[in-house]
Amino acid sequence: MRAVIQRVTRARVSVGGEVIGQIGRGLLVFVGVNRDDGPDDAASFAAKVAALRIFEDDSGKTNLSIADIGPAGNAALLVVSQFTLYADARKGNRPSFDRAAPPEAARALYESFVEHLRAAGLRCETGRFQTMMEVELVNDGPFTILLDTEKIF
Repeated sequence: MRAVIQRVTRARVSVGGEVIGQIGRGLLVFVGVNRDDGPDDAASFAAKVAALRIFEDDSGKTNLSIADIGPAGNAALLVVSQFTLYADARKGNRPSFDRAAPPEAARALYESFVEHLRAAGLRCETGRFQTMMEVELVNDGPFTILLDTEKIF
């Protein structure tokens, strides 16, 4: 799995002009699923995202995770599926998406990822899988991190 994680002061996702997911302070997480990913990847990736220490403590150091501040600090996650994170543009000018999981498998792992975050007690809003979405955000920092299960596990 791959993710682009952005610390935000607010974010929302709309489909056809209707807001379907919205958060204030928290994390906007764009998630792509690889052909080779499985259930264990979704679980460990969710645990990693929940534990990332990218929020400041009282001294201004990035020592707090979304799990640390979520329930008490009203922080939440907005998770949006994005197969284009597996784009490969090394050959030619049209990206290939061969490494992205087929929709059925990707949907199951995306939903599993979200459920693991919710099971950890985190508020987690979502986009709508396999739908054209509009995503709006205010990046806080800016603070953006790229994660890939192939590089961290």
